[in-house]
Amino acid sequence: MGTAPSRPSPCAPAVYRPRQPQLTPLYRLLDTRYEAVKAEWEERFESRFGFWRGFVDGAIARYLDCGILENGFARVRCGECRKDMLVAFSCKGRGLCPSCGAKRAAATAARLREDVLEPVGHAQWVFTVPKMLRPYFLRHRELLGDVCRAAWDTAREMMVAAAGERIWPGMVAVVQTFGSKINFHPHVHAIVSRGGWTADGQWVPVASVDPYAAALVFRHKVLALLRDKELIDHDRIALLLSWKHSGFSVHNSVAVEPGDSRAIERLVRYVMRSPVSQERLGFDHQTGEVRLEPKVRADDGAEAEQLERLDGDELVARVIVQIPDPKRHLIRSYGRYSNAARAKRKRDAAAKAAPLPAGAAPASPEASQPDSAERRAARKRWAELIRHIYEVDPLVCPRCGGAMKIISLITEGQTIRAILASVRRDATASPAGSFHPPPATRPAGEGMR
Repeated sequence: MGTAPSRPSPCAPAVYRPRQPQLTPLYRLLDTRYEAVKAEWEERFESRFGFWRGFVDGAIARYLDCGILENGFARVRCGECRKDMLVAFSCKGRGLCPSCGAKRAAATAARLREDVLEPVGHAQWVFTVPKMLRPYFLRHRELLGDVCRAAWDTAREMMVAAAGERIWPGMVAVVQTFGSKINFHPHVHAIVSRGGWTADGQWVPVASVDPYAAALVFRHKVLALLRDKELIDHDRIALLLSWKHSGFSVHNSVAVEPGDSRAIERLVRYVMRSPVSQERLGFDHQTGEVRLEPKVRADDGAEAEQLERLDGDELVARVIVQIPDPKRHLIRSYGRYSNAARAKRKRDAAAKAAPLPAGAAPASPEASQPDSAERRAARKRWAELIRHIYEVDPLVCPRCGGAMKIISLITEGQTIRAILASVRRDATASPAGSFHPPPATRPAGEGMR
């Protein structure tokens, strides 16, 4: 990916405007009510949401620092008109910050599209468990990975049965823990190949898989998992099996055609979205009331979710529950798409390559795949992610349209305060003018924090 053009064309992306997270409902809620919720957690929320998790303090603190200039920033400067801009650092948090979550999803979508998913048809599979069993996964979050494995085993067995021969499909799965009302609702979203590969690498397509039969297989595996962990007994299993509607379900009707990279990207960004949609959230600071707009508006007369009004502390508690445990994978790959399988294919391909002429030096791995390495580097660049997510260019000067460049990273408190004071003085004197901050104390690095 190239750098921003010196002059935007008529169809160039719009000019980037830095976000103001402190004005969003989620930020104001956590900023004003988090400490109160923490203080009353044991008495009010522990019975429903489990014990307090100590790492939550750090996750909330990083989110409240995210996008705030007082906590550090990068200076970018236009090479033509010399206009300076300040761009705040981000928290890179998981499962809480909508902005960082969108960037993480965009980077993951690019990695899956370029390095993992094969150019075949795929389908979205969604695996859900009944309400009665959800508290077990709330209090034993390590089991969420086991549920992912149960979903993979279900998809693989159903594919093999549908194909009538032993094949090896590919699957990338994400565990979502939230429902439309930010309630704890663990379920698995998976991107599954519509078919599989034989032992000799031949592709075998599978037109469809019966979701009802898949739900029965998935139910058996989840109940066996909880029984083996001694969390449920045979009486509870018999009760669940006696229900006409078990609460287990599998949906796999959303299909993606081969080569439709845009659809894959939309799907990845959907399954990795933040638990909180700022567009659906409203917060009245005076009364402390939160309004949670319905996820789907029924304009055609169909029944839709109702607007939910709830106490701000209740909403904060629901949000806290959605923060994932640290050092646990949020994305898991299986079968053809697992790390081990992809590494083995690369080794086999290298072994089958033609031998080098006598005296020739072997090329380094980096030199043998320059395009792939370049794409991976570009994918991580802050400017490219912003351009990809919001369809605006953060390195186009808002004054003259020239190309802007990161010139320094400012992290020292005294320098931050001096620069911001200078900016505010200049903005008061001449809102449309440029400012001239003091020299940076730290040279620009390869990327932003």
